[in-house]
Amino acid sequence: MAPEVRQTVPGALAEVGPLIVPRPRSAQVLGRRDLLAATALAAASPCLTLAAPSDPGAKVLRVAFPTAEAGFDPVMQTDYYSITVSAHIFESLFTYDLLASPLQIVPLTAAGLAEPSDGFRTWTIRLRPGIRFHDHPAFGGRVRELTAEDYVFSFKRVADPQVRSALTWLEEAAPLGLAELVKRARDSGRPLDYDRPVPGLRALDRYTLQIRTEEPRPHLPLRLATEDTGALAREIVQQYGLSVSEHPVGTGPFRLSHWRRGSRIVLERNPHYRERFYAASPTAGDVEGQRIAARLAGRRLPMVDRVEIAVIPEEQPRWLEFLGGRLDQLLVPGSFVAQAAPGGKVAPYLGRRGVRVWQGLTPSVRLMWFNMEHPLVGGYAPAQVALRRAIGLGMNCDRDIHLVYGGQSRIAHTVFAPHQSGFDATQRSEMGLYDPARAKALLDLYGWLDRDGDGWRERPEGSPLVLERSTQTDQRARRLDEFFVRDMRAIGLRVVLRPGSFQENAKAGRAGKLMMWALGFGASVPDGHSYLTRYYGKSRTFARFRLPAMDRLYERIALLPDGEERLVLMRQAERLAIAYMPYKFTSQEVETHLTQARLVGFRQPAFRNDWFHLVDIE
Repeated sequence: MAPEVRQTVPGALAEVGPLIVPRPRSAQVLGRRDLLAATALAAASPCLTLAAPSDPGAKVLRVAFPTAEAGFDPVMQTDYYSITVSAHIFESLFTYDLLASPLQIVPLTAAGLAEPSDGFRTWTIRLRPGIRFHDHPAFGGRVRELTAEDYVFSFKRVADPQVRSALTWLEEAAPLGLAELVKRARDSGRPLDYDRPVPGLRALDRYTLQIRTEEPRPHLPLRLATEDTGALAREIVQQYGLSVSEHPVGTGPFRLSHWRRGSRIVLERNPHYRERFYAASPTAGDVEGQRIAARLAGRRLPMVDRVEIAVIPEEQPRWLEFLGGRLDQLLVPGSFVAQAAPGGKVAPYLGRRGVRVWQGLTPSVRLMWFNMEHPLVGGYAPAQVALRRAIGLGMNCDRDIHLVYGGQSRIAHTVFAPHQSGFDATQRSEMGLYDPARAKALLDLYGWLDRDGDGWRERPEGSPLVLERSTQTDQRARRLDEFFVRDMRAIGLRVVLRPGSFQENAKAGRAGKLMMWALGFGASVPDGHSYLTRYYGKSRTFARFRLPAMDRLYERIALLPDGEERLVLMRQAERLAIAYMPYKFTSQEVETHLTQARLVGFRQPAFRNDWFHLVDIE
């Protein structure tokens, strides 16, 4: 095997402090009788049991998603579960070492690390020859090799007005000539001319990609390590058009073999996957990581033959499927954490079965966003700012953490995700403050008063004040909604809930038709600048926040390498974000995963969603 090339990511995996997971107040440890009953109930749930593989000797990894997927197009899908599947089908140029700390970027389809020149304005990436796409009739029976032109094509799709991708990274990187190409297509109303050369996005030869930008982009390689930069073949996109998300064909370790939307997804080993072997570099103090690395070192990827994914929205059925042995891995729902891993250690009744636990603070946050174009909660006038800040101050996030998430979170005081540059675990701010008295005072001061004495506040001009919160119908969403309505009632604000499916809400949110919606977001890049994108006026985000002072800071931060000057500007941007509060960050996610004894090598990746090929079934 060739020597591995890797690069430590500056500023990544910032200190997050000791992990403390409080025991939920209402938690009960599952007793032996309850366990037997639960196991029996799980055994009596054949509708959730995945079918056995056609090859009885195949290694099958079984997992569950709590939310339905949308489709499998790296450019279009932004939800966690769609991206997770896509990340195993399509491949980006770079990835991260699963076990390294601090984070290390390593080549995936690239032959080595990106080569900068011209003050970080030019990046040259050389691809590894011999990588092939999954077989497909669109290739006319020939072997289709991955080339630099495939990345040029795939990146142009990000900017194609007819594709309408929500991704903005390429637009912000501003490769020379790309804006002109996009403008030509937009003004003419014709399809983007993919054959027209773009000086800043070129294939120098079959295996060499060059990206040239107008301004320095020192962190561009980090963006090229995200799953949404995976390469698609032009032939596939031409054949399927906008429905290409239903026909994913990539170069990854797995290919899609069966898909029943919102119910079941099956991935099978790519029989033509290149020679790629397990390699990881855990720190000396990472005992478990050292054990995993030693056990799996040198095994060819992927190690499992098949991945079966069941979509199980409700928490209890997912929990029972794991107890019944029909799932190999489970992200433990908050209401079952105390039964599964009290104090962060695997419960004895599970430990005797060889079940293992992994628990950690992830680069993920929960938040509620406000539509800044909405006439009630939007706007930048002092009264509207006061309303949003009062809503944030009136939300008892600590209670939600304990009663809904099973203690699997920390209060969020910052707008950066854990493990990102810019994140400070010691920071305290209004973002994480619960103070109903202060919320009432803010509302009183800016004219949001109860003028008719009915217990509900009216708008400053006297018209009714009704908050509309979009939501889902699952059990956890219902509990969060109940608490939110209670919190708002305590400060005199009336709430109407607008339930819908995740995909329905996402579509309406992107169209600017929702007032507010609570979501979880995972960071895909260890650079904290990426989390400020949601505050950038040119980005296509749910909140539609536009503030010239923030835009100037955002653009300046993008030009700077890691260092004190950049950190100072990030702090200034954070203060603006907290002051205007288009997003109320509620908590930072702690995840607890259980794995069956037969599953070897699991470690929840940071800033990536792909791990199916990095584990083995023994």
